[in-house]
Amino acid sequence: MSQLFAEVALSIPKRQAFDYLIPESLQGTTLIGKRVRVPYGHGEKIGIVINSKSESQWQANKLKELAQVLDDQPVLKPDMMALLNWAAGYYCYPIGDVLLTAIPAKLRKGEPNSRATEKFWRIKPDLTQKQWQSLSKAPKQLALLQLLKEQPVREVELLQQFNKPILSALYKQMLIEYEEREVKQDLSWTKSLQVNARPFASTEQALAISAINSHKDFQPFLIEGVTGSGKTEVYLQIIENQLQQQRQVIVLVPEISLTPQTLARFQQRFGVQIGVWHSGLTDNERLAVWQKAGDGELGIIIGTRSAVFLPLKWPGMIVIDEEHDSSFKQQDGFRYHARDLALMRARRLNIPVVMGSATPSLETLNNALTSRYRHLHLRDKVVKGSRVIQQLLDIREQHLDAGLSPYLVERIYAHLRQQQQVMIFINRRGYSPAIMCNECGYVETCQHCDKPYTFHKSTQQLHCHHCGSVRKRQFSCQSCGSHNLSADGVGTEQLEEALARIFPEYQVARIDSDTMASKRALNQTLEDINQRKYQILVGTQILAKGHHFAHLSMVAILDVDAALYSADFRATEQLAQLVTQVAGRTGRAGKEGEMWLQTCHPDNGLLLDLLHNGYGHFARTTLKERQAAQLPPFEFQILLKAEAIKLSDCQQFLLQVAKMFHMEQSLNEPALKVIGPFPSLMEKRQGRYRVQLLLSHLQRLPLHRAVNKYLANIEGLATKQKVRWSVDVDPTDFY
Repeated sequence: MSQLFAEVALSIPKRQAFDYLIPESLQGTTLIGKRVRVPYGHGEKIGIVINSKSESQWQANKLKELAQVLDDQPVLKPDMMALLNWAAGYYCYPIGDVLLTAIPAKLRKGEPNSRATEKFWRIKPDLTQKQWQSLSKAPKQLALLQLLKEQPVREVELLQQFNKPILSALYKQMLIEYEEREVKQDLSWTKSLQVNARPFASTEQALAISAINSHKDFQPFLIEGVTGSGKTEVYLQIIENQLQQQRQVIVLVPEISLTPQTLARFQQRFGVQIGVWHSGLTDNERLAVWQKAGDGELGIIIGTRSAVFLPLKWPGMIVIDEEHDSSFKQQDGFRYHARDLALMRARRLNIPVVMGSATPSLETLNNALTSRYRHLHLRDKVVKGSRVIQQLLDIREQHLDAGLSPYLVERIYAHLRQQQQVMIFINRRGYSPAIMCNECGYVETCQHCDKPYTFHKSTQQLHCHHCGSVRKRQFSCQSCGSHNLSADGVGTEQLEEALARIFPEYQVARIDSDTMASKRALNQTLEDINQRKYQILVGTQILAKGHHFAHLSMVAILDVDAALYSADFRATEQLAQLVTQVAGRTGRAGKEGEMWLQTCHPDNGLLLDLLHNGYGHFARTTLKERQAAQLPPFEFQILLKAEAIKLSDCQQFLLQVAKMFHMEQSLNEPALKVIGPFPSLMEKRQGRYRVQLLLSHLQRLPLHRAVNKYLANIEGLATKQKVRWSVDVDPTDFY
């Protein structure tokens, strides 16, 4: 029998796979998509077979054999293997890391892909009369034993009637025993779908539902709907149609904080088991969801960006809620965009993909306006009369108390007296973003990042929010020794303190990553808000996204000016999205809402356009500006990043890389733009300098062709040894 070779992808920073000999005992078996254990260096690694072939570029006597095949069935099916191979090429990332990113952590570690087990308790055979009588003074233990006399019972069912100590007591007396049984597949949702009462769809909703339900094959849809227009209800009804056809649906949400409320809404509607997927799950929980999705047990899976990799037995549709959200872009490692991967996956599976947002990204909006996507509008709110009055508040020459202007305090009072809730938004956590000496002007700065420390008053500590370093607060200036120090600027902690002082009769809730460290804490706080235990809400972006507060009648954003003059061309788009999303938290229950933007630039054209004409007009105007400037989505970008302890090492490396692309530009691609090297918007972070090189082209294919052509050359540069470098395709963050 001729020798066969397995091409194995390993999780190492090399853009290549490795050849191994297939033992004779395994020849003739399907290996592609299965995990294998292979010798590598002085140890072993877990990899995935991507190809089986009869020839290798290496001599057989120089190759090692596969040590072990870990799976009976492939962990990555052919459709997913094809998608991930495409993703590795498109995002210029090592194939091994891409493949192993798509499977749960337990499988990456080489643990068995076996289904979970559960305990079944049973009575020990041939119990004597004496043993039964020994429980005469323990009626609960006796009742449990009588129950097990009939048949073995699952532990989870027993614990609904008896507590754990009773079970343990019988086990210690050797009266009962247990056996582990594999959890059986539950495909009940495919046989009997229970759907609870649904509201009557509006005309716009009905048109959107009908348009989407008429497609079974690949078709991207954009639902552009104002906040409160009922996008979620459209999702629910199109998902119902998929479930009735025994097809599975993945619903992507941007953050964990949105998962519980989305899950609750779906559970109220459908009597099916719903899978949840996010970073807060344990490794065992993630593996269980991954297996159930692949086996067809879950009709609906709600998850954050990595849920796009979940296997589906009967794929029907992918829904992307808040498609504009930056959380869908992975910013380190394998820098994929979940929205774009979902589109490519849907195309390969030939199923519809539905994107929804009140503030669609300019990339998605442009695709809809040019008919690449089907564009559906929800212009009216479901609850009539729930409009929001949006106004600018000029704070020039005004005395601010913790960022609050006198007139804003008056408006807050007015709403609180009407027993309504008020939300104050500021995108800075901590007490103050800097501590400054009033004598010499010295600012306490993180030496690793060259950025001011943020002061947290509750712990009397200085935190760097960029690298995580923490130090105790100093009460004298480190430069001149003066004790005349002051907190400069306002954060959520200081704002919470000020509001509690100004409005002592009302309760204030602060919602940021410092106070909401756990999902349970966030869920409880959100529930308390809806129960009206808090009247004033202070928060960061956690509060801005998707939450429904029926009694919230006013919102205010304290600092909108920072984004107006940012070096990032996307800053104005992100500001417009934020303002629109924050405004959408009020006026949701048939009551008129009110929003105030505090600014030193009340005549700014962007703010005026946004408030008077809405996000839709702003976005379409900005698209024309982007087209004139030849910026995304009208050009395509790839960002090469380098970081090192010495700034000169980054610069030298990227200058050599830039030289390659300048040569390509002069010889083959005159339309290729090479910009840089230039410092990142944050030049130093975690003790390392960061420099970037931007490549752009009006066409996607020539840009990718040029980058892939030179990746091997870049890998071979001697200067590469002194830097960490990466490729970011379709970058969204230049920070």
